Amino acid sequence: MKIAITGSHGLIGSTLADALKARGDTVVPLVRTEPEPGEIAWNPQEGTIDAAALNGIDAVVHLAGEGIGDHRWTSAHKARVLDSRVRGTTLIAETIAGLQDKPKVLVSGSAIGFYGDCGDEILTEDSARGDDFLAHVVDQWETSTAAAESAGIRVVTIRSSPVLTKKGGILPRMMIPFRLFVGGRLASGRQYLSWISLADEIAAILFVLDSEVSGPVNLTAPEPVTNAEFTKVLASALHRPAILPVPAFALKLVLGSGMAEGMVLVSQRVVPDRLLEAGFSFRHPRLADALAAELA
Repeated sequence: MKIAITGSHGLIGSTLADALKARGDTVVPLVRTEPEPGEIAWNPQEGTIDAAALNGIDAVVHLAGEGIGDHRWTSAHKARVLDSRVRGTTLIAETIAGLQDKPKVLVSGSAIGFYGDCGDEILTEDSARGDDFLAHVVDQWETSTAAAESAGIRVVTIRSSPVLTKKGGILPRMMIPFRLFVGGRLASGRQYLSWISLADEIAAILFVLDSEVSGPVNLTAPEPVTNAEFTKVLASALHRPAILPVPAFALKLVLGSGMAEGMVLVSQRVVPDRLLEAGFSFRHPRLADALAAELA
């Protein structure tokens, strides 16, 4: 297949591109810089894209967007997070909807932030939307694919959980205090953390590209854990103690109350019903196995 990718220089995008090339697909990156041969120019802020170059593409994987946890959640940063997702996704969806030779599928990035803070409730793709900042961002993000769906293109919105890899994301940050022998649970530790290994994240994206699945799909391992359990397993994998819990007020002081409550202290017990029903097989369904493979 010939597959166009936005966000191809990011951690997930670059790993996905390598996996696609390894199986014989042609990868066409959409770039905001001057395109090199085999690349397509686009600028979501200016609303421009080389639509003609997308004609005849078999699939589009849209992963680009402002990093949610890269900065404190100021009003300006929250506005950039929302705008980058809605503006970019709308541009992609409307452009491919208007092509003469349309792609068969659009796989568009999303997040489990859709569900908000739900305690120990088990969350599937049929669960209701939450009511916090990230829930509203994800809702508008997913709605921005409407033009593609209306044009008959199969649309999959991949609600990703935090991806566990030492290459980036949350895991290297969580490992630092344990390396210094000051690791511990966050606040009460009762909040649920949904997660997925990098290998399963990439395999799941390939799976939805090739299958007939549509709509929202949770990209999470089938066994979410509490923060206390995650802390215990990570400490064991690193051969370190887990003895110094971090109180909630300290997290709010360091991260800001918005990010602390919206990302770190939120409880999301999400399960991948649609992946499992479609026959997807996880390589790392258990946290201990995922961490052992990643940290080996």
